Amino acid sequence: MVLILQLAIILVTAKIAGSISVRLGQPAVLGQLLIGIVLGPSALGLINETETLAEFSQIGVILLMFIAGLETDIDEFKRSGKASAFVGMGGIIVPLVLGYIIGIILNLTSIQSWFLGLLLSATSVSISVQALKEMNQLKTREGTTILGAAVIDDIVVIIALAFLMSFAGGEVNLTTVILKKVLFFAGAILVGWKFVPLFLRKFSSLKVSETAISSALIICFLYAYLAEYTGVAAIIGAYISGVAISKTTFKEEVFNKVETISYSIFVPVFFTSIGVTAEFAGIAENLGLIVILSILAILTKLIGSSVGAKLSGFGLGSSLAIGSAMVSRGEVALIISGIGLETKLLSQEMFAVIVVVVLVTTIVTPPMMKGFFKSKMNVKNVS
Repeated sequence: MVLILQLAIILVTAKIAGSISVRLGQPAVLGQLLIGIVLGPSALGLINETETLAEFSQIGVILLMFIAGLETDIDEFKRSGKASAFVGMGGIIVPLVLGYIIGIILNLTSIQSWFLGLLLSATSVSISVQALKEMNQLKTREGTTILGAAVIDDIVVIIALAFLMSFAGGEVNLTTVILKKVLFFAGAILVGWKFVPLFLRKFSSLKVSETAISSALIICFLYAYLAEYTGVAAIIGAYISGVAISKTTFKEEVFNKVETISYSIFVPVFFTSIGVTAEFAGIAENLGLIVILSILAILTKLIGSSVGAKLSGFGLGSSLAIGSAMVSRGEVALIISGIGLETKLLSQEMFAVIVVVVLVTTIVTPPMMKGFFKSKMNVKNVS
């Protein structure tokens, strides 16, 4: 019964906070992130992080990325391949190098410094996807480039992490890591092309209600599970499954019903729970380091990805808008941080600092995007 009460509190406060945020000219997701902090242990203590709530949150982000896949224009996605590669790699190289340098300055070992740089190179676009949807920018060239860059970022960072762990003495076989990812993407594309349309047609013909939406969710969850199992983020698997279904005749029906299910309960829980998990105990002692790393995390992603976008042919306004969408580190960086803590590449103190830095990048991303995309659109209107 505790979960039921928690869900009721989260839903009512998330919707109200989101509405207030929109009235103040910001994306609704910003209000939902902030209200999570207010509800969580760091403030009122009305909501505590539990395993069940974490599972609800995981479903929320999976469904959010599934919806993004459903809305993706495949032709535009193909055209943005070069731009996505430039943005993705620019957003990795700059944080990686500067993160290593700051690690050396902090007297970390060389391996620990590279790990810090790799940690700052991670990107999670789940927050950005919601902001793009609210601004009606998800289907634009910029939106498609951001999604493609996120996929590239995830692949490169995870492979680089495996490479680093092998040097750090972890039991990691780099060839196996790469092979598993190659097999996942090859299998995901082949299944999406040949099997997904067939499964949707056959399963939706069953004489029970809502078979189309059920079959789509089965595909989504299986893709997410297999992605996670092979070392690719579950959100990437969910996104690919959405893209696969977007090419079938079931796209509109699935999109409408999944969106209703997602935004009525799971997605608000996901955004709010990010704030709930925030832990501010002891940050006063490391406030200077948190400020420095937060600024570094924001600027390195913004500059690196923006430069990549500019080099691929985008104007300055669009480049900055794309760069701002890559700033959030989200759950991807938290997973990598957990690995660092477990393998002693991060101390307990540094882990706590990184968690706050990740939260800062997540909170600043929606208003940054709002500002840069608004400026980009104003420039287009003037021209």
